[in-house]
Amino acid sequence: MNKKLLSLIFLGFLSTNIHYLHADDNEIRIDQSGDTLTLLIDQIGFGNVISQTNAGDDKMVITGTTLSFNIDQIGNSNKIFGPVIADTSTYLYSTTGDSNVMDWNIGASGSSDDSNYNIVVTGDSNTWDLDQGYAFSAERLDLDAIVIGNSNVFDLDFESNDNTWNWSVTGGSNNINTLQKDGSQTMTVEWVGDSGDVDINQVSGTCVSGAGNGCSTPNATIVLDVDSDNATVTINQKDSANDS
Repeated sequence: MNKKLLSLIFLGFLSTNIHYLHADDNEIRIDQSGDTLTLLIDQIGFGNVISQTNAGDDKMVITGTTLSFNIDQIGNSNKIFGPVIADTSTYLYSTTGDSNVMDWNIGASGSSDDSNYNIVVTGDSNTWDLDQGYAFSAERLDLDAIVIGNSNVFDLDFESNDNTWNWSVTGGSNNINTLQKDGSQTMTVEWVGDSGDVDINQVSGTCVSGAGNGCSTPNATIVLDVDSDNATVTINQKDSANDS
C-alpha cells in the first residue's frame, strides 16, 4: 500500500499550511500543545486520514487557546478523528465526496468556550459524530452547517451553554440526530429532501434561583422550514438539566 505519513508536533506559536495533491491513502497525525495555532490542511484523493484511526493512540490531539482550523478533504472515504481542547477557536471544515467520516471530540477533557464552526458537506453516505462539552466548560457555541447530498448520517451533541446551531440540508434519506444541552439554545433548520429522519433534542437547563414562576430564560428556540415527502421529524424540548 502506497502511503505517505506526516507526523506533526506543534509547540508554542505556530502557523502551518499543508497540501496533499492527487495522492491516495495520505495520513496526517497531529500532537499539538500551544496557543494561537493556525492549521491549514488540504487533502485531495481517496482514503485520506487525519489522525489515522478511531482507536488507539494515533488520534489527533490538539490543545490550546485561540486556534484556527481550515481543513478541506476532497475525495471519497476520507476520515478525520481526534480530541481537541480549545477556547476561543474557529473551525472551518469542508468535505466533498462520498463515504467520508468525521468523528471529532471537542472539549471532552478540558474547557472549550467560544467555539465557532462553519461546516460544508457535499456528497452522499457521509457520517458525522461531533461532540462538544461533556463535564467541562463549553460556553457560547456558534455552528453553521450546509449539507448537500443523500443518505448522510449525522449525530451532533452539544453539551454546552448558549448554543446557536443553524443548518441547511438539501437531499434525500438523510438521518440527523442532534442534542443541545444546558443554557439558552437556538436552532434554525432549512431542510429540502424526501424520506429524511430528523431528531432534535433541546435541554435549556433551569432558571436562576429566585427568578420566580414567570422565569422565561434560559430558553430553547427552534425555527423549522421543511420541504419534504415521507419525512419524520421528532422534537423534544425540556426545561431540565437532565439529558433528553
